[in-house]
Amino acid sequence: MRTGRKETGAAKSAPTVLYDVPGPRARRRNLLWTLLFLAALAAVAWWVITGLAAKDQLAWSKWAPFFTDARVWETYVLPALRNTVVAAALSMVIALPLGALLGVSRLSDHRAVRGTAGTVVEFFRAIPVLILMLFANAAYSEFTDVSPDTRPLYAVVTGLVLYNASVLAEVVRAGILSLPAGQTDAARALGMRKGQTMTYVLLPQSVTAMLPALVSQLVVVVKDTALGGAMLGFSELLASVRPMSANYGANTIACFTVVAVIFVILNFALTTFASRLEGRLRRGRRTTGAVVGATAVEDLAAPGEHRDRHGSPDRPDT
Repeated sequence: MRTGRKETGAAKSAPTVLYDVPGPRARRRNLLWTLLFLAALAAVAWWVITGLAAKDQLAWSKWAPFFTDARVWETYVLPALRNTVVAAALSMVIALPLGALLGVSRLSDHRAVRGTAGTVVEFFRAIPVLILMLFANAAYSEFTDVSPDTRPLYAVVTGLVLYNASVLAEVVRAGILSLPAGQTDAARALGMRKGQTMTYVLLPQSVTAMLPALVSQLVVVVKDTALGGAMLGFSELLASVRPMSANYGANTIACFTVVAVIFVILNFALTTFASRLEGRLRRGRRTTGAVVGATAVEDLAAPGEHRDRHGSPDRPDT
């Protein structure tokens, strides 16, 4: 008599349904809402286009300089784009390690280190970045010999570094605390000191979890460079709109549109690079593992026997 249980195919491959499949009425309702949304979007687009046309902002003469006159790009757009990229790159390069240092310091066992790092982070995170830029500009003017031509760049980078390093410190701290406690326990069981645990165990594993938040903050860095152009006279992309508009027939809408498109391209390139880097890191973590030789596999498969160095089975005499 058989005592085994019969397993049905449905029990083996029962799918897990996270939502109900929409029926005929739900599909019609979804289609209706989609059509209404597209109609509303088309109406808003038509309203914007007709308004711009009524103000003569869609005339070819206002957009032609960006397609027919290379001096617009050589004199205004490209130098402003270079300044924006330089300011953002310097801020990122300085803010990332400084934020990581502050974030790790907030997890220190020493109360003085932890309290000092926490005070710095909370202080600079609470002040608007524009005020930090203005204060840095005044400080460079009063206490240093930085020339007026480069002072706006120094002030913009200083304000961005102080604010974003404080925000990134919280990102790093949250990423490390999100790891399971077993990672720290395993490192301690191996005899690692806390610095080694942080450097070789916690930080490498938390990078993947922190990457989306880090990229979001880096996008903020690129956009916040425009504050320096608005208040400090820093010749970045947004600041180039006024002279372009004055010299090319008051094409303000066209200038703002071109600048906005450039910002979108910069941030899209940054997020695309970060997404590919995150995917590569995740794939690397999935494929990392120990390599087990064929002899070791055979030993594991047959624990009742072991082999000598030549591979021949060594069985006990009976």
